[in-house]
Amino acid sequence: MLFFTQCFGAVLDLIHLRFQHYKAKRVFSAAGQLVCVVNPTHSLKYAPTRCAAAQTSTEQGVLPPCHHHEAVHDPQLVPCTCPLFSCPWEGHLEVVVSHLRQTHHINILQGAEIVFLATDMHLPAPTDWIIMHSCLGHQFLLVLRKQEKYEGHPQFFATMMLIGTPTQADNFTYRLELNRNQRRLKWEATPRSVLECVDSVISDGDCLVLNTSLAQLFSDNGSLAIGIAITTSKVHNTEAEM
Repeated sequence: MLFFTQCFGAVLDLIHLRFQHYKAKRVFSAAGQLVCVVNPTHSLKYAPTRCAAAQTSTEQGVLPPCHHHEAVHDPQLVPCTCPLFSCPWEGHLEVVVSHLRQTHHINILQGAEIVFLATDMHLPAPTDWIIMHSCLGHQFLLVLRKQEKYEGHPQFFATMMLIGTPTQADNFTYRLELNRNQRRLKWEATPRSVLECVDSVISDGDCLVLNTSLAQLFSDNGSLAIGIAITTSKVHNTEAEM
């Protein structure tokens, strides 16, 4: 009976996963788009946020877990870029991807266009949905966060970070698209570098921001499908032609 129960549970999980993929492809009808079902993770670093604690940590002589690249004692090292945890890890920019995959088990998808399907949008804040996106020879970090910017009023914030320098980030443009019930919402911007703090990007509002009612308008049974497309910027293309 135990063997049967375990097998039956695995089959149900597989059916649920296939159903989530079907829902995303139904919303984004473009053939060939990769779909990634992303489960929520309750953040463990919001007391206080890493950026808010940076000044206090510096005064105590402890290296803050989130800071700008210029503040690192060794310019060749960068802090962990995962916004879920106050991770003390430091390393070279070239091994950030390996750290995120091996330590924090963040999935990675390849392709110029993918669909990011965030499940369980109803969970209380703070909650994060994270995935890495590999395309055009670079890796990007997509962060979707549910957070109460004002008490009792949770909002959703979505942003794309390049795992690279700010100069490299300026060469790309990312687009986030919500499409459901004959409604379409797009956000297009230049990605920020992971050397900057995700908390600061969200605090500045330099990202896609959805209130609860708007998120529900585009969600389907508690799941929110976000189409992601990354292209090289026009300035970069012009320089390449010259």
